[in-house]
Amino acid sequence: MFLFLGSGFSRRYLGLEDWEGLLRKFCVVGKSFEYYFSSAEGCLPTVAQLLSVDFHDEWWKNPLYKAENKKDLYKLCDKTSALRIEICEYLGKIDDSSLDKNYEEEIEILRELDVDGIITTNWDQLSEYFFPEHKVYIGQNELLVSSPQGIAEIYKIHGCCSNPQSLVLTKKDYQNFSQKNAYLASKLITIFMEHPIIFIGYSLADENIQAILKEISLCIEEIDLKKLKRNLIFIQRLKNEDKPNVSEAYITIDGISIPIILVKTNNFREVYSAIKQKKRKIPTRTLRYCKEQLYEIAQSCVPEKKICVLDIDAIENKKDIEFVVGVGVARKKQEEIKGISELGYVSIKSEDIFYDLIYQDKNYNPDKILNSVMSDIGRNITYLPLFHYLNKLGIKSKNDYEKSNLKLDKWIILKIETLRQKSYEKSFSKHCMNKNLKEIIDSFEPQTAAKYIPFLPVDDINLDALWNFLVKNEHHFISSKSNHATCFRKIACLYDKIKYGW
Repeated sequence: MFLFLGSGFSRRYLGLEDWEGLLRKFCVVGKSFEYYFSSAEGCLPTVAQLLSVDFHDEWWKNPLYKAENKKDLYKLCDKTSALRIEICEYLGKIDDSSLDKNYEEEIEILRELDVDGIITTNWDQLSEYFFPEHKVYIGQNELLVSSPQGIAEIYKIHGCCSNPQSLVLTKKDYQNFSQKNAYLASKLITIFMEHPIIFIGYSLADENIQAILKEISLCIEEIDLKKLKRNLIFIQRLKNEDKPNVSEAYITIDGISIPIILVKTNNFREVYSAIKQKKRKIPTRTLRYCKEQLYEIAQSCVPEKKICVLDIDAIENKKDIEFVVGVGVARKKQEEIKGISELGYVSIKSEDIFYDLIYQDKNYNPDKILNSVMSDIGRNITYLPLFHYLNKLGIKSKNDYEKSNLKLDKWIILKIETLRQKSYEKSFSKHCMNKNLKEIIDSFEPQTAAKYIPFLPVDDINLDALWNFLVKNEHHFISSKSNHATCFRKIACLYDKIKYGW
């Protein structure tokens, strides 16, 4: 499933202007927007072209922009550059405080979605903020020269505020974009045919969407257009006395009717909740790594790559791996398992171990559990809280453990640093450096807090507060029910190590 995000999406959550409103904001040279609009005969790309010329002169002489002159000199390419730089500066600031508090419930669910990808014409970085593990492709050129895998990716087809020159802003930019539109359409056809596309923040009359759909319709037979019917889903806000509803509709472009599903609602929480119901056994980021590495291996005939066997839960940074294959491990045949009690322990799942850690109510035999870990449960699991079982056996130090002859090094000799997700280190430094554990839990969504907590000094971790946090989020221990199971399992291991470890 792909999300196709328009300006209405950013307006909803960040309060950003639409394109006209953004251009109005930079009419600072004494000429009104209406002057440019009439001079451009109502064409916004031409408005941007005319405005950028006047803004160029203002940018160089106005003290308000003086500080920017030195910092961004290397970004200057032509007379449109100054306007591009200031637009990017304006759009480039996003953090939790920027988000509209009226939509907290929507945002919490949105952040938990595990969608295949994002397509957007927006310049801001809201999509990257909500989906930080997706790989970003900026503009048509990057799509042209790269090898996108079609999963866990963000396609910013009109550019991004991280690169001022990438913005599709002026009439000339749109002409260049149109010349390459057929190629972009060919890239998108497969996505449109094989995935549901949910359009959020667009009007049905949006020229950008109509242009893309037109190019796609020219490449597809009329009989195949009908197959798009259930794949094109437009989410629109209610108007006047409209009531929430779902209906079939058509977009007609140059005489070609394209079938769509039209959803009218003001409650996007229901939309996101419906998307969230589609669970994956393997996160999209992991699938993307697999596809990417398969592509690279297929392109090479030289056996020069290293082969690394790695648990799926351990995959955080694709730089650490060359190729990943997830393999299920078959259980022993029941006839090979002796004894009813042994069969009972073999049936224990990894999540049972986590529940037993926080509730201590299963009365498992710790010796059998640790042997089951070796034979079955933990063979493909990186993170398991085992210190509380060792503690029950009287193993309370490294010396005790070495004398026990147990072979559990994979889980016992586990440094706290390995429980940290490196991609969140800078974010932790920025948002949590002076916060204690309780403040972090209270300030962020649970899945975000879970990624920040391992960065805290051990002495600053209140075990009672951490236990309460685990209890409230116990559902996240099950991978099939949560896209964030790994980070919550890491937190449980942290709790286990601090409370019962050495």
